[in-house]
Amino acid sequence: MSTDLLVYGSYGYIGALVARTAVDEGLSPVIAGRRTERVEEQALELGVDYRVFALDHPDVVRRQITDVDAVLNCAGPFSRTADKLRTACLREGVDYLDLAGEIDVLEAAAELDRDAEKGDVTVLPGVGFDVVPTDCLAAHLESRLPSATSLTLALEGLGTFSPGTLKSIVEELPQSGVVRENGALRTVPAAWRTRWFDFGGGEKTGVTVPWGDVSAAYYTTGIENIEVYATVPEFAVSAMQRTRPLVAVAATPPVQRLLMGVVDAVVSGPTAQERAQSANHILGEVEDDEGNRAAARLKTPDTYNFAAQSAVEAARRVLDGDVSAGFQTPASAFGSEFVLSFDGVEREDVENLDSVVPVM
Repeated sequence: MSTDLLVYGSYGYIGALVARTAVDEGLSPVIAGRRTERVEEQALELGVDYRVFALDHPDVVRRQITDVDAVLNCAGPFSRTADKLRTACLREGVDYLDLAGEIDVLEAAAELDRDAEKGDVTVLPGVGFDVVPTDCLAAHLESRLPSATSLTLALEGLGTFSPGTLKSIVEELPQSGVVRENGALRTVPAAWRTRWFDFGGGEKTGVTVPWGDVSAAYYTTGIENIEVYATVPEFAVSAMQRTRPLVAVAATPPVQRLLMGVVDAVVSGPTAQERAQSANHILGEVEDDEGNRAAARLKTPDTYNFAAQSAVEAARRVLDGDVSAGFQTPASAFGSEFVLSFDGVEREDVENLDSVVPVM
């Protein structure tokens, strides 16, 4: 197995967890980022090689990655970094992975499928919590009901956020919401649709959110109608609906800069103890045109602990040559059981469907 993995954005919150996990798992990654002092300090702590470079100049990026076998991009928001690193990887014949969960970033990666195949390069985004658990659950449900024409995913327990995650959310505010209808992406208002879900502890209110599976699950399963929900307190639903007119304001450069500055100033990410106490619950349902349905629940550890494990394992398998060239989703690359290979993950098929995902 090659150990020539470059982890870019290694000193950010999730990047640091990924780099540490990679070392603990026996890999010898080269870590990289824009800030010399932070990369040097981290390299000394981990006992690994490092490189310092920004992504502003394509020739510089290409020179820095030309001798590695794979790049794992942990530098969010990925709308600012993914295209530059993907382009360099395609030109240098280097496999590319990232932790992106933004729909636009995933869609752009999917468009590179033919070029990646020709260049014998794997392009594999979304190898963190966005979107490994939900993607694998979608694939599992599609295998139970291959005739499915609609997919509903709901998430509960997303209570911990890193600076990078929040910056991605800030950037996506102007987008409001996205669903997939008849194979096409459709922009919808914030909290466009509300439903009840039972994750095993009673009914919770969920609203539509622009989660990455609106993109990824389509390429994994071929299902043409996809909605993703996240649970929120009931009072928040009306608040989200009332603030829809403010979405355009959030898109303006001054407001974006202000919000990004607030994130930098006040958000550091969850502590190790907070991560250890956190868990996430996912519920998925598929339905076909005849009304046949299948549903399942998935429980995972904390978002970031899981993301570090799944990203490193995905990179290891790519380095081992276990993944085909071209654009891949986590489930298309590794199968629906990939998520079950990590400690603390539990999956349960649901029999009484109306009790967990009522028909609307």
